[in-house]
Amino acid sequence: MVTPINRIEKMRIISYNVNGIRAAIKKGFIDWLKTDPADIICLQEVKAQENDIDIKAIEDCGYHSYWFCAEKKGYSGVAILSKTKPDNVTKGCGIGHSDLEGRVISADYSDITVISVYFPSGTSGEVRQAYKYMWLDEFLDYINGLRKKRKKLIICGDYNIAHKEIDIHNPKGNKKTTGFLPEERAWFDKFLNNDFIDTFRHLNKEGGHYSWWNVMRPSTRLENKGWRIDYISVTKNLEKKIKSVNIFPGVKHSDHCPVFAEIEF
Repeated sequence: MVTPINRIEKMRIISYNVNGIRAAIKKGFIDWLKTDPADIICLQEVKAQENDIDIKAIEDCGYHSYWFCAEKKGYSGVAILSKTKPDNVTKGCGIGHSDLEGRVISADYSDITVISVYFPSGTSGEVRQAYKYMWLDEFLDYINGLRKKRKKLIICGDYNIAHKEIDIHNPKGNKKTTGFLPEERAWFDKFLNNDFIDTFRHLNKEGGHYSWWNVMRPSTRLENKGWRIDYISVTKNLEKKIKSVNIFPGVKHSDHCPVFAEIEF
């Protein structure tokens, strides 16, 4: 049964880079959905075309699903799974090269907009790192433009940036590594200074909480030597609505794990 928008009292939200939805399903993703982990689940890096995904299995768990896949097969892509049918879904952000890579999808619930976004990584060399910097600036412009019409935003995603030293296991050894470069971290400062709040860090000031581990070194997850690069950020006008946050490293369908926030209205 669809819940009327004006009766939503809270949103339990998860952001999760699944590193391939088909691979995640083979590792128990559907069984996890059956446990009712959240009301809204924002996915990144689905790496599939919509007709290749077992959407019925997802819908059977009680979720409406909305997908924005990359033009290139097996690459990027984002989605929103929602127990409540949104008022409106927007695929893309109107930035051509970003939309070709399937990086942004948003859903409106009354006066709230939830966005699932997959930031570029920059790991494949200088060209993609330069693209990442360009994308970051364009995305912030897009978000600031959107806020003129949609005042309350919840931005969920793999930001591919560890913001502070507390967000990475080995900050000294990664100062020249993409994802922890000074320019990227400065952009994150600028993003938050545009009246956004990192929900997890707002309520949890402790270190040792990570959402991604290097699969090339399998022991890093066991030893909890990771990075916190997955975030749920909200506009400052939702600050007092943040009721709880969490990260779930025990959920293992991906090299990332789900991050969680509960927003109460």
